[in-house]
Amino acid sequence: MSMGILEDKNLSLVHEFVLLGFSDRPYQSVCLFVVFLIIYTVSVLGNIGIVYLVCSNKIFHTPMYFFLSNLSFIDVIYASDIAPKMLVGLYFNKTSISYLSCAVQLFIFCALGSTECILFAVMAYDRYVAICNPLNYNLIMQQKMCLRLMIGAYSTGLFHSLIETCCTFHLSFCESNVLHHFVCDFPPLLSISCTDTTINEIVLLIFSSSLTVPSIVVILGSYVSIFITILKLTTREGRQKAYSTCISHMIAVTLLYSTVLYVYLTPKSPSSRDNVNMATVFYTVVLPMLNPLIYSLRNKDIKLAIKRSFQTVTSSRIPLTP
Repeated sequence: MSMGILEDKNLSLVHEFVLLGFSDRPYQSVCLFVVFLIIYTVSVLGNIGIVYLVCSNKIFHTPMYFFLSNLSFIDVIYASDIAPKMLVGLYFNKTSISYLSCAVQLFIFCALGSTECILFAVMAYDRYVAICNPLNYNLIMQQKMCLRLMIGAYSTGLFHSLIETCCTFHLSFCESNVLHHFVCDFPPLLSISCTDTTINEIVLLIFSSSLTVPSIVVILGSYVSIFITILKLTTREGRQKAYSTCISHMIAVTLLYSTVLYVYLTPKSPSSRDNVNMATVFYTVVLPMLNPLIYSLRNKDIKLAIKRSFQTVTSSRIPLTP
């Protein structure tokens, strides 16, 4: 039998897929639509707000905020790749997605998710240099270095997604077009293919591991070094300042990796399908909303910049008295 990615011809007879993520809860569709619409709106406004603040305030023209603005940019596109289609399905009860749209959604979903994993490692390294090697921080984290790190993150994410998406849609889908999910993702697509997916699963495991494992190692290594350095600080103020620059990033990393690992490591079964779907909702739709809140609520500079922006807007609306 020919393996999945070695098929000579794509015998796919499927022109569209049916997403059944929330179709078994029609009585909750209105409530879910309102909740996810609010989450998506807050996500877009919050992340665009972070990008605007970083770009328009010179105080934020530093490596840490440069990486944060890129995280917000990724989250806007990431959420917009998933949420609109999900909202349309909930409101109009339209669960179908075309073959091409599914491929595009999967490509963007994988590319930005992979880039975000690498970006979290880059942000951890940035905090490591700032706390463990502060005297050489400006020398190491120069503008060229930051640009190279971001270009590397985006390029790796796009390359990883291109390989995985091409391998997946080289398969044949001729028996079923029903995905028990609300988004086009690798596991549900592989599960309905009528060709052997062994090689695809191996390639997916190898590529995913080669991307996530080094990122996790960099993150853990950076924070172990950071905590050791913090424990050596003699002043309480110094420790609190060091903690405050890391805690937001640690929360965001923990939320992302805990849900992603749960989704892809949980044994696939009908009983676990709902939990996996909800976990996927969390890191694709909810987490992009939480990231700007996590970083802004614990950052005095961002809160001050937001306050000044509101004051500028409100003062500009007050009519001048003659």
